[in-house]
Amino acid sequence: MPFAHITGWGMYVPEPVLTNDDIAKLVDTNDAWIRDRTGIRERHIARENDFPSTLAVEASIKALQVANLAPTELDLIICSTSSPEYIFPATACIIQDQIGATKAGAFDLLAACSGFIFATNMAAQAIRSGSIKNALVIGTETLSRFVDWKDRNTCILFGDGAGAFVLQASDKPGGVLSAVMHSDGSGANSLTLLGGGARHPATELTLHEGKHFVQMDGKEVFRFATRVMGRAAIEALELAGMTTNDVQWIIPHQANFRIIETAAKYLKMPLEKFIINVENYGNTSTASIPIATVEGVEKEKLKVGDKVVFVGFGAGLTWGAMVVEWTGPLPATKNVHPEQYRRFARFRSWIRRTLRFIEGIFFRREL
Repeated sequence: MPFAHITGWGMYVPEPVLTNDDIAKLVDTNDAWIRDRTGIRERHIARENDFPSTLAVEASIKALQVANLAPTELDLIICSTSSPEYIFPATACIIQDQIGATKAGAFDLLAACSGFIFATNMAAQAIRSGSIKNALVIGTETLSRFVDWKDRNTCILFGDGAGAFVLQASDKPGGVLSAVMHSDGSGANSLTLLGGGARHPATELTLHEGKHFVQMDGKEVFRFATRVMGRAAIEALELAGMTTNDVQWIIPHQANFRIIETAAKYLKMPLEKFIINVENYGNTSTASIPIATVEGVEKEKLKVGDKVVFVGFGAGLTWGAMVVEWTGPLPATKNVHPEQYRRFARFRSWIRRTLRFIEGIFFRREL
């Protein structure tokens, strides 16, 4: 049975930065109030021409470059997002086309902020089963589009960005060692976006009632998160036959510094073993764990052989954790340039549309 290694990683955030002082001009709040309750100082906000797919493409190309893998070698793309571009088609399909992954199946996964752990686990399972060799897992968000900028309890929290992992099959031990995934739908109303789905399609009334904005019971989500984060990490470690003493790094979902602090106390681990960047990005939902991981690599914290725990929670309610042995890129047998595949994306899409049109003509004649 092959092992599923994380061999590539990349992140991308839009350039505009919104500080706490900027938000204080919109709602009754201030920098000290926000930092004391969340640990957030600033967040990146998508521009008009930034979308989940465009952010994801940038992160994906970087991850493929690290892995030295051509997009045409991908078998599977899973995009985890809470802010998809459309209900359908899947944002993953748009990304698949734009990066030139012509042989990959692609789909979206919705598990809110836990989604990246869920998606990485699904990709790892597919690799270990032998059904695929190479996968791209993406977390991408433009949640700022769904924030009520008059609600100081939610508008201070969210930022935009994307992160991506490449997973590859290898006979070498390591990579994803274990994972746990949990959900409790009885808490579905604690964190939700009601409008736009089948129950509340977009109407003048849903717009008037603010159903297209994120709604959150902050106290309930805080209680839930502090209860499950540490437990999930311990559960995943036990499945891997390990304890916290074996762990070099915890990379948690970056929602709130106080939640991370509480998880550290539960695990009886120093905060120095946690990779934390919520101060600079806010809650980027599914993108937060890969963004923090990339920064951990760039700052030379993560090293080959390190045992790492990813742990997160989100709407649903959902939560999960994963234990990984960090091994880095596989030995290179050739040099590839993933960026080149993106350059020809529009031309390639035009060719494929033309071929489908011609194929349709001949198919109708056969009928």
